[in-house]
Amino acid sequence: MTTDLLKNPTQQDEQLIEESAKILSKLKTEMHKKILGQDHLIENLIIWLLTEWHILLEWVPWLAKTLTVSTLAQAVDVGFQRIQFTPDLLPSDVIGSEIYKPQTGTFTIKKGPIFSNFILADEINRAPAKVQSALLEAMAERQVTIGNETFLLANPFIVLATQNPIEQSGVYHLPEAQLDRFLMKTIVTYPTKEQEIQMYQMYTQDQEVPVHKILTISDILSLQSLRKSIYVSHLIYEYVWSVIDASRNPKDYSIDQIVPYLQYGFSPRAGLALINCAKAKALLDGRSYVIPEDVKWCAFDVLNHRIWLSYEAIANEITPENVIEILLWHIKVS
Repeated sequence: MTTDLLKNPTQQDEQLIEESAKILSKLKTEMHKKILGQDHLIENLIIWLLTEWHILLEWVPWLAKTLTVSTLAQAVDVGFQRIQFTPDLLPSDVIGSEIYKPQTGTFTIKKGPIFSNFILADEINRAPAKVQSALLEAMAERQVTIGNETFLLANPFIVLATQNPIEQSGVYHLPEAQLDRFLMKTIVTYPTKEQEIQMYQMYTQDQEVPVHKILTISDILSLQSLRKSIYVSHLIYEYVWSVIDASRNPKDYSIDQIVPYLQYGFSPRAGLALINCAKAKALLDGRSYVIPEDVKWCAFDVLNHRIWLSYEAIANEITPENVIEILLWHIKVS
């Protein structure tokens, strides 16, 4: 590894990062009391916790997406609200509304469930565009307006949304521009044979598994601040920019094979998300600096929902993961 990627941290920094990594490892262990397997999902949720961004989980029902989030909420001492998105949901059901009091002839504000720290937007693609926009505006601005008043949201305020990609009836797909607001889109996979059998045993017994509190709001804010201090060398910035630029101008990097498959390249927000995710991954691993492997580890989840494939790509069964793999294979740290 080139020494340009490294920074000499102070002994105090090293100790703080090492202690933080141990706490985050303890958090993972606590979540595994209820969640069997799903290591990648749990690590992504902890990265979500560290980045102040938002995350989208996707795959069929009954793969413990909601259970994983609620378990994390149990292990972290913060406010938690679950919003079940349905076709008849209204924006006021999410952000709140003005209520008229005939006794006094005045309006009062009733705040919605969005006024919490962790928001689980369950099956976000079941709600119409107005409701999705209300949530996504709050995600971007971290504030909402009800009537003539503007209210700041809690700190931290982070949204985890789930969606089921296999149903078409009564489903309102998120537009690509709105998908770009999520740090990652994580595809939740099936458990292994051993994990699923162990799950059968665990959840058919009349025994509740307790989950202990590991982090407080103050801890989360401290960890988020520490994540910002993780060192990123100029070489890593150049590397991330090259990956992003190669999606826009593949011919400049001699990656002609993906030219017919791309409509648009990655946005600048994709590069920001990749850097933030890589810094969180470094902190999770107990390092004070980002290495190229951190970027590669994050790349598939950070970029897979930001690729706009052409009809030719779909016809040839080219997936976003195929394109990302080609980009990472061609672009090297210089």
